[in-house]
Amino acid sequence: MKNILTIAGSDNSCGAGIQADLKTFASLGSYGVCAITSITSQNSQGVKSSDIVSANILKKQLDTIFEDMDIDALKIGMIGGLQTISVVIETVKKKKDIPIVLDTVFLSSNGYKLLENEAMELFVNELMPNVTIITPNIKEAEILSGADIDSVEDMKIAIKSIKAKNILLKGGHLKGDAVDLLYNNEKITLFTKKRVAIKEVHGTGCTLSSAIAVYLSMGKSIKEAVKLSKEYITEAIKHSFDIGHGSRYIDHFYKVKNA
Repeated sequence: MKNILTIAGSDNSCGAGIQADLKTFASLGSYGVCAITSITSQNSQGVKSSDIVSANILKKQLDTIFEDMDIDALKIGMIGGLQTISVVIETVKKKKDIPIVLDTVFLSSNGYKLLENEAMELFVNELMPNVTIITPNIKEAEILSGADIDSVEDMKIAIKSIKAKNILLKGGHLKGDAVDLLYNNEKITLFTKKRVAIKEVHGTGCTLSSAIAVYLSMGKSIKEAVKLSKEYITEAIKHSFDIGHGSRYIDHFYKVKNA
């Protein structure tokens, strides 16, 4: 069994963040451990507040994990602030021998800011270049590239201006089929899936990036890990359900229930 570490924020509604990451790891046969960067208050209608943990607390969480356990892959989600990002960058630079997936979380779906402005420069210049793959959505890619993205052609242009080893640009916010682009600084690969015709679903980005981390820990290539992860998230979305009055929630364990 592979051990996967997630560094991310806590979602008390358990649809995204640390909770979604751990569900994904478990559903794909891995053991998940975590280090919490922030504690959010949220529900199916969006994020209401966020409190960032201290750098000291985050470092202690990471130290206790690494001194005792072998970690096979690392997934990074919401980081929060300037002090916590410094701890994350230090960790990433020490763990370059394992796959590292960075979900570029800047804003919640309801527009709540999830990364302090002061941390953005470090995020782009120190964190992004040192991970295996980043997984921005359209809104995040617009911030990173400085370009407006309204089509797949816009995605192809924008992705080439983002500096990272591998980029999975998710096109879920565009109309039509769900098209994601994978770019390795040489070639763009398109992944196209028929859009699941339901309302907005909470936690898709967290779940997809966590699945990629699991498959990379198994020795899959980046392309194969993305392919398998997209298959997993597509089915999890098809089995999503209503828990509140807002977005639907992913069924991470649909495979177990239908076995």
